[in-house]
Amino acid sequence: MQILVATTVIEVGVDVPNATVMVILDADRFGLAQLHQLRGRVGRGKRQSYTILVADPKTDYGQQRLDAMVATTDGFVLAQKDLELRGPGDILGVKQSGVPEFMVGDPIKDLTMMEIAQQEAIATVDTPKWDAQMDNQALVDYLSRTMANYRYFD
Repeated sequence: MQILVATTVIEVGVDVPNATVMVILDADRFGLAQLHQLRGRVGRGKRQSYTILVADPKTDYGQQRLDAMVATTDGFVLAQKDLELRGPGDILGVKQSGVPEFMVGDPIKDLTMMEIAQQEAIATVDTPKWDAQMDNQALVDYLSRTMANYRYFD
């Protein structure tokens, strides 16, 4: 029997196909994406594999993350659950989680409406000289004011 003990650096590409068991200590302290990535380090070979989450969640949020990990191995489902639990943070800016500051719509509950709005926005800016059209001046002005408040990193 071989045992590998590692920190979360194991997430970034160690490929040991015969790894069959992973124990994650304090699993309630990790985010869903990281737990999903860690879990993906085992089960790469032909043998049955297991991930054991050792945790003592002190909050409902921690328990909900663990419940989600137990309920599914689908990364897309986990990403949706993470969005529901943490919130989207800023669309532009540096805030990584929390209550959105949208004035209209909720990116979780109103996803279909927001997808339609996105398609319309893309169609608008794909139109040649869209920003010179009189019908779009309120949008151009709003975007100019809003974008002036954000700093970008190169």
